[in-house]
Amino acid sequence: MNLNSDLGEGAGEDEAILAHVDSANVACGVHAGSVSLTIATARRCRELGVEVGAHPGYDDRAGFGRAELGLTVEEIEDLVAFQVAGLAAIVPIGYVKPHGSLYLRCQLDAAAADAVARVARKHGVGVLGQPGFELVAAARRAGIPGYREGFADRLHLPDGSLAPRDQPGSVLEPLRAAEQGARLALSGQFDTICVHGDSPGAAHVVAAVREALRVAGIATGPLAGSS
Repeated sequence: MNLNSDLGEGAGEDEAILAHVDSANVACGVHAGSVSLTIATARRCRELGVEVGAHPGYDDRAGFGRAELGLTVEEIEDLVAFQVAGLAAIVPIGYVKPHGSLYLRCQLDAAAADAVARVARKHGVGVLGQPGFELVAAARRAGIPGYREGFADRLHLPDGSLAPRDQPGSVLEPLRAAEQGARLALSGQFDTICVHGDSPGAAHVVAAVREALRVAGIATGPLAGSS
């Protein structure tokens, strides 16, 4: 099992979170953060032995990458390629995980998911996505690893997707997040568990999830062994 978090977004708790995760989805300086922060975060991950994944998003800094921009598949592929190549020029990457609305778009849009998978394949890495949706399916079509991701700190809807953030109870407090994280990890349906790095008290949440995995006897490590 693997524990990951979205970092390099300027949320302020990255250093504390890095003490507990196996992999960091490092923002590429487009939807949040900056180029300098991306570089610093990636290098810090390497110092700590934390696997680095590329976390490209829409060019939507004002909305933190959470607005659907309606880009064409070609525009998505170019945007993702630009961001992933920039991060991969600094440190080796182990996988690609889109951010925010780009992730949601790719979960449902097979052509968009295929575009992300093509970029990942060029770098010789896999992609992260929720099981049963298009990102993992695109990885299979591309002949690259598709890592099945669950979310410890978010409410899952019956179809496996995430409840909208504006829905009451969509973001789980630490105890519930820890319980959910361990339950997902034990289910056999996931390869990695995520805790969002920008949520309030994210460092406390990820520490609680890490402890729950330890108590459950779940060994953890990098996804692709790139660290």
